[in-house]
Amino acid sequence: MKKTMVILRHEVITLVRRFSFWFGVLGIPLIGFLILVGISILNRSQANGNTPPGGFPGFGQLFSPEEDLRPQGYVDQAGLIREFPSSFDRNEMIAFPEIELAKQALDSEQISAFYIIPPDYVESGTVRMFIKERNIFQSESKSESLAELLQYNLIGQDPEMYAAVSDPIRDVEMVNLAPESRPARDPNGPLTFFVPYIVMMVFFISIMGSSTMLLNSVAKEKENRILEILMVTASPHQILMGKIIGLGLVGLLQVVIWVASAILLMRMGGQTFVQLENFQLEPSLLGWGVVFFVLGYIVYASLMAGIGALVPSLRESSQATTIVTMPLIVPLFVISALIQSPNGGLSTALSLFPLTAPTTMMLRLSAANVPLWQILLAIALLVITSLLVIRAVAGMFRAQTLLSGQQFKMKRFFLALIGKI
Repeated sequence: MKKTMVILRHEVITLVRRFSFWFGVLGIPLIGFLILVGISILNRSQANGNTPPGGFPGFGQLFSPEEDLRPQGYVDQAGLIREFPSSFDRNEMIAFPEIELAKQALDSEQISAFYIIPPDYVESGTVRMFIKERNIFQSESKSESLAELLQYNLIGQDPEMYAAVSDPIRDVEMVNLAPESRPARDPNGPLTFFVPYIVMMVFFISIMGSSTMLLNSVAKEKENRILEILMVTASPHQILMGKIIGLGLVGLLQVVIWVASAILLMRMGGQTFVQLENFQLEPSLLGWGVVFFVLGYIVYASLMAGIGALVPSLRESSQATTIVTMPLIVPLFVISALIQSPNGGLSTALSLFPLTAPTTMMLRLSAANVPLWQILLAIALLVITSLLVIRAVAGMFRAQTLLSGQQFKMKRFFLALIGKI
């Protein structure tokens, strides 16, 4: 145990002394915080009608085209437009009795465009628009104004019917029948997709990054013959456990900081973005995240350690790494289906299968209410898988295997994994 702790401490100290490690752990949350602060400043400046310090415009000023305040006109040959809605700005649309008068107003730049509503409009639904300069943004906006006028008059100038047709669903009250209630989320909102996607990517990167560090550590020490020196004082099993636990603690620190930062940033963002008010990550997500990261890391880090024990050099590990990590990549190919139906059959199956459970279950937990029995079953299956994989990989960590320089072959790796070598 003492020798295992020495190796553990060496791995932790070596990694936390790297600037790149702390840049990844703290830099990403810091960047998110700075973006949130910057957007908040821009929104406040734009709301007050001011330009932020330095003359940089807000997002609305930066991307919105310059608005043409001139009205548009129309010639109603079908005789449909008789009244205006009470909320309609009459200065937006000017009626002309003849086409020539409308053309004169357009030539003198009194209006920016005019429409002709032909006599057969009801049958064809077609209007003609006359302009002097092409501006797709202004044209679309003004066309909507004409559409409002036509809609109001086509339904018989009935204000209540017009309001119902214009906005048929004024309010949606969502009732969550799940055992554990959480705030209702807009199914069409962008955050409904992006938040679970980001959570899944965080755990994918964390598990893969920590596992790959173990592979690099074993393969490099084997290639540089440092393992030969370590094995003089420590057994292969002690080396394996020291490296797995040491790098796992560092990876766990990274996950805790990232998930806690995400929860904090979303709570802070709720004061700036209306969409974030009803899309908050549950604090329990941090606890479940620790459990699934630890178990997922043990499975994949052990497999990576087995690859490192068999490859003669780090350069030859790419093929085996791709095959071993393929199960963890599979959910990324169907991530849209998983987010759209987080409690569907595919999502449930992938969240229970041990090799895909760490990332898929975290996606489900961030997107919907997951039954507790499924979470506990996924954890139980991961624990069993972790014990089996550690036992199999421990067989590869033998002096004969670690010190051999045989060429790596996938057949040999799988045979060793099932104890046939």
